[in-house]
Amino acid sequence: MAESGDRARGGANRRLATMGVAALGVVFGDIGTSPLYTFKTVLDFAGPRPEPAMVLGALSLIVWTLIVVTTIKYVNVAMRIDNDGEGGVIALMTLLGVKRHRRPIIIAAGLFGAALIYGDGAITPAISVLSALEGVEQVAPALTAYVLPAATLVLLLLFAVQPQGTARIGRAFGPIMLLWFGVMAALGLWGIAQHPAALWALNPVYGLRFLASGGLNGFLVLGGVFLCVTGAEALYADMGHFGAGPIRVAWSGVVFPSLLLNYAGQAALALDGAPIDGNIFYRLCPTPLLTPLIALATVATVIASQSIITGAFSMTRQAIQLGWLPRLVIKQTSAEGYGQIYVGAVNWLLMIVTLGLTLGFGKSDNLAAAYGIAVSLTMLMTTVLLFIAMREIWGWNALAAGALAGLFLVVDGGFFAANMAKALQGGYVPLLLASAVYGVMWIWHRGSIALHESAIADLTPTATFIATLDSGAVARVPGSAVFLTRAKNDTPPVLAWHVRKNRALHQYVLALTLTVVSTPRVAAGERLTIERVADHYWRAEARYGFMEQPDIPALVAECKAGGAEIDLADVTYYVGHETIVPREDGKGLALWQEEIFAAMARNAARISDYLRLPCDHVVEIGREIEI
Repeated sequence: MAESGDRARGGANRRLATMGVAALGVVFGDIGTSPLYTFKTVLDFAGPRPEPAMVLGALSLIVWTLIVVTTIKYVNVAMRIDNDGEGGVIALMTLLGVKRHRRPIIIAAGLFGAALIYGDGAITPAISVLSALEGVEQVAPALTAYVLPAATLVLLLLFAVQPQGTARIGRAFGPIMLLWFGVMAALGLWGIAQHPAALWALNPVYGLRFLASGGLNGFLVLGGVFLCVTGAEALYADMGHFGAGPIRVAWSGVVFPSLLLNYAGQAALALDGAPIDGNIFYRLCPTPLLTPLIALATVATVIASQSIITGAFSMTRQAIQLGWLPRLVIKQTSAEGYGQIYVGAVNWLLMIVTLGLTLGFGKSDNLAAAYGIAVSLTMLMTTVLLFIAMREIWGWNALAAGALAGLFLVVDGGFFAANMAKALQGGYVPLLLASAVYGVMWIWHRGSIALHESAIADLTPTATFIATLDSGAVARVPGSAVFLTRAKNDTPPVLAWHVRKNRALHQYVLALTLTVVSTPRVAAGERLTIERVADHYWRAEARYGFMEQPDIPALVAECKAGGAEIDLADVTYYVGHETIVPREDGKGLALWQEEIFAAMARNAARISDYLRLPCDHVVEIGREIEI
């Protein structure tokens, strides 16, 4: 018995370790490549010969930022508050703003936080790849002119291969990142050996003293220090892919020690009087090994960029399911995992913006000015949501929740204020991008509500419709018809319109409503409810989580198994196709909002394509709707 228990524990530990390594390739790419540019950006405030107090103070701030923001706030607090296993600002928003209570302010804050992630997500690939390739300047200064074209080519290829999926090469991401973290730790140890006094920075007094005596320059340094945790939000957002356990193991056992050692190594070189021009990260490496390190760093930044792109795809699907973005064609690139998806519109828009930023800013130093402001505001919003969660979910009193959230608020607020100083130097870029994304979300949601209200404003009562069928005025033809509808009561508009215009109806009819709930997934036993409306006429409602993709043919088969009279060999699907026009009485949406919504609706993926209905069994019924 004891042996079997030991074997079970050993197997569980191996699975945890395996998942932890896999998480290195997906979750920690962004934060794991931040040493390429963080300390370099901080030293730019110090001039060519930084004072020891400044170096130790900056290192102390970086270390304690990693501890407070990443280890305490995200790994040990946020990851204990999940929406049925899912984390991230959208999952937290649906948990607090939709699932428990209807709170428009929380929903608005959560959506703007998600939009901000898109804004910084376009910068991450650009600054990461540029920082990696800028190492060639220390190998061969003559190659400096080729850094920008090479970075552009790498990014172009990265986005170009997205339609093929990353399932095959994705298996190698974890081991490669494990190698990357091991190399960073080794380089850091070598640097610390040159000047062990750098370890004094583990004392937070050095950081606080630097902030107190550094004046405006000491405050502005926070904008550079913050770059060390820009990937912390990803730890929370990716929790649903791996679970909290593997992410905590990977952070505590590999990532945090590696980052700590590498940042201390870079600081040790600066304390030892080594030249800090160029990228101090690469000065940790012996000259003969620089080229392999640059190659490894480039691969690591590509993996980090891939994680950002995959995260953007996943967040887009969640927003579409929740009704905050127009329908887009989502391609499943692998049967191995639900997260292996491709959203073409997001990919190409992200590519255009990322390449534009790369070419427009030219160097990682310039991009650093634009980086961080959006994600620091997202972290502020997450802190507010965590405070509400502590009170409502954990049941903490206001004093305890306020003390912990207050600590996070002071830290996040300081970083946001320091980053705002960079607004005119490029920080406005992610804010503009986020505002545009939020505007799209807001208008689409308002338009969708107006569309739904208009569509159900004049429904035919079920009794009236059944009486029409029983009167014999409607011919019944062989086969089965499935009408997809938003209406949960009375007669679906698309069904009533079909009968009114064609004066015929299939022998067997199923009205099917799809409802997306505020949880990531719905248990199989709670998914489907079926009711018999009349002879050969059934109504069903299928509930899906915002992380799930409906399978309509499978649902229809499940309805038949539940008693609905459906001939699965002869099913025709009927869906509505609305043309949006403004209301003539002027009581609808503002004209500019209606025009934008109508344009998005015209260009959205057809509902039949989005739901992957069999194209040769679909009838679209067009009608004009005023909003």
